[in-house]
Amino acid sequence: QLQLVESGGNLVRPGGSLRLSCVASGFSLDNSAIGWFRQAPGKEREGVSCMSSTGGITRYAESVKGRFTISRDNAKNTVSLLMNSLKPEDTAVYFCAASNVPLVHPPSRCLSSAEYGYWGQGTQVTVSA
Repeated sequence: QLQLVESGGNLVRPGGSLRLSCVASGFSLDNSAIGWFRQAPGKEREGVSCMSSTGGITRYAESVKGRFTISRDNAKNTVSLLMNSLKPEDTAVYFCAASNVPLVHPPSRCLSSAEYGYWGQGTQVTVSA
């Protein structure tokens, strides 16, 4: 069974940090572009960060640039999202996703949820004092 499972979500104070992880099972991430998305209550799902299969190309939403870092370990079939300097507006359910291609074309589309066919169930991140 093809599955992505996220973990690491939690309640954190503004300015704090969290590391989200996503483990794939039933398939290899070696040839998959990956992405992290989030959805806040009453809002549409938005792309946060994405990475090509080799890690050579990464993109970030403007709202998280300089604060979030995406990474992947293909040997462990995992992807991570390190989130620093968290803000209340980062509160959302965070999802990891995997594509059927190693590189989304054009790269500007890698933050689009339509480019991904595999999704995890999400993990809640709440930033509050």
